[in-house]
Order: sequence, then C-alpha cells, then structure tokens
Amino acid sequence: MFILKSVIYKDILDIDYLKIEKNKITSITGESGSGKTTLLRLLNKMISPDGGSILFNGEDIESINSVELRRKVAMLSQSPVIFEGNVRDNLLMGLKFSEKNLASDETLIDILKSIHLKKSLDENPSNFSGGEKQRLALGRIIVMNPDVFLLDEPSSALDDDTAKDVISSLCSYVKANNKTLIMISHSKALSREFSDEIVELKNINSEKDGK
Repeated sequence: MFILKSVIYKDILDIDYLKIEKNKITSITGESGSGKTTLLRLLNKMISPDGGSILFNGEDIESINSVELRRKVAMLSQSPVIFEGNVRDNLLMGLKFSEKNLASDETLIDILKSIHLKKSLDENPSNFSGGEKQRLALGRIIVMNPDVFLLDEPSSALDDDTAKDVISSLCSYVKANNKTLIMISHSKALSREFSDEIVELKNINSEKDGK
C-alpha cells in the first residue's frame, strides 16, 4: 500500500523505511512533535517530502494526480470542518468535491447510525457539540468510500464509551469492506485493541523516527 524510503520533512520527520500494509488497521502513536500529523499529510499529498520517496501501490505519490489520489485516500483532520447547510449537505460535501455520485438518504441514515450520531438529515449542525461535529465529519469521509482512511485523532472529542463504540464500528466497516485505516490515536488502549499494526514515531531531536 504505502512504502516510505529515506523520507525527510524539515526537522520533523526522518524515516529510513516504513511499510504500511493494505487492508490493515494501523495506528500511529508518539509524543507531541514527533510528526504524526505530518506523516498523514504526506500520505495524502497535502505536503511533499524534502527528500526520499513515498510509494502508493507501487507508484511514486508525486506522479499521481492529487485529486485522483484523494478520491482513494481521504483524510480527516483533528479539527473537523463543518460546512453551511444541514447534516445531509455536510455528509455529501466530500462526494461533491471529488465529483462522485451522491449517496441516497437511506445510505446517509445508515452511516449516521454507524457513527452513533442521533441526528436527522435536515438538522443544522452549527450548534452541535465538538464530539457531534467530529462524528459528522467522520461520516462525510465514510460516505466517500475511499480505499484508505487517514484519521487524525478521530475520537479526541468523544468520551471513552462513545469513542470505543465509534472506533469499533469504523474498524468493523473497514474490515468488512477491505479498506485500509491509518489513524493517529491518543488512546493506547484503543490502539492495542483495534490495530493490526502500531507505528511509533519518536521526536527527531532525540532519536530517529522508526517503526
């Protein structure tokens, strides 16, 4: 799926070699400043490395059209973006941006159930709590049906019980549909419970990054 070779990015990342397997759930862990979010941004081609190469399914990521890549590799940032409009509009926004066919209301309702968000499609999310907005943004990524999910702290605004329910549902979806999930997690317990692989990044100022 992804292979990183001699990847350097500023004074944040220095990775000799890292392989992230297809159809696996991989958690990225590490202390603050170790480059976890930077790694996800590199995999989504939001930024480019200063040195080295990143391969996606055997192809250099720099040679892949950015729009085409993001149709297959979708990223959810830690601070969820909520768009104007109702819940339906927000769930469909990713499909509109990527110029994919829009999903039916039935599909959207099923996704709301899977992320434990008890809201109607016609509700305005502007007054949702932080956790509700995070789940809505996660639902927007799921409805896009990418091959790879890149999630930056997807449960950071959720209480422990809800976080476990949401991550469990997401991992079940990933496994059932042969997807790949790469997520940054602040919870070591959730990482151990749900991950096939755990990649630990260490601060470049003290020690080279590694697996």
